[in-house]
Amino acid sequence: MADRIFAGVLFLATVAYAIIAFVSISAPFQYDPLGPESWPQILSVIALLCLIHILWKPDVEGLEVNRATAFRLLFMVALMIVYAELYEPVGFIISTILFGALTARMLGATLKHSAIFGLAAGIGGYLLCAILLDLNLPEGELVEALLEMGGT
Repeated sequence: MADRIFAGVLFLATVAYAIIAFVSISAPFQYDPLGPESWPQILSVIALLCLIHILWKPDVEGLEVNRATAFRLLFMVALMIVYAELYEPVGFIISTILFGALTARMLGATLKHSAIFGLAAGIGGYLLCAILLDLNLPEGELVEALLEMGGT
């Protein structure tokens, strides 16, 4: 029963997302064959199909989450919200380093390994996305202000 309730609530949220994806999202120009509005549309259709499957045939086993797991799940949600809030002000690299290191630490990595993972995710992710894939990633308002202070 919990699967159906969860899937029903998520289904309603996904329908709202799909409406936005199909009606509101439009790009002034196309820079790839599918266009930027295609990915949210594809994601919403796939999510709706998966949720219909869960509504039609939910798991027979109950979902029981102990306190420690529930805390870790809530911590991850909070961490993702903080990551999203820091993304513009401090930039991709710094916010990803912090997110990666804290996530690795929460999952049991040592401080040293958490720091290495965070650095690899932030710097490696930037090199992959900005250099190789030519995506625009934010430097961060804080970083830009520090660079301007150093340059004047």
